[in-house]
Amino acid sequence: FEYENINGGKTSLESLKGKFVYIDVWATWCGPCIGEIPALKAVEKEYHGKNIEFVSISIDDKKDVEKWKKMVADKELKGIQLFADNDWKSDFVKNYAIDGIPRFILIDTEGKIVNADAPRPSDAKLKDLLKEVGL
Repeated sequence: FEYENINGGKTSLESLKGKFVYIDVWATWCGPCIGEIPALKAVEKEYHGKNIEFVSISIDDKKDVEKWKKMVADKELKGIQLFADNDWKSDFVKNYAIDGIPRFILIDTEGKIVNADAPRPSDAKLKDLLKEVGL
């Protein structure tokens, strides 16, 4: 993937090679997604400086890009914040067979999927998974 980031540039999965990537697929209208934000922020803080990037991909409608930007700012979201190019019809959503959110995916340093349905940040099993891969 290569999507618009919150800073106005583009970020690709390829540019993150060499690091683990924990992807959060979410939307501003998704209550359970928003409910995971405090736990996600805590996990990001705990793993800060380790060989992992936290990437959040919003699948909001294009018309809601300003709503997305406001929520990223208001909730002080960290990590790499991306906006999918075509909401539910994005190639990423189709390629990963995402039919519900929130959805979390862990990718290894080579860009291979470790877990296409990784534990949520609020689930203690996430830390077990990160420990298993050496983080």
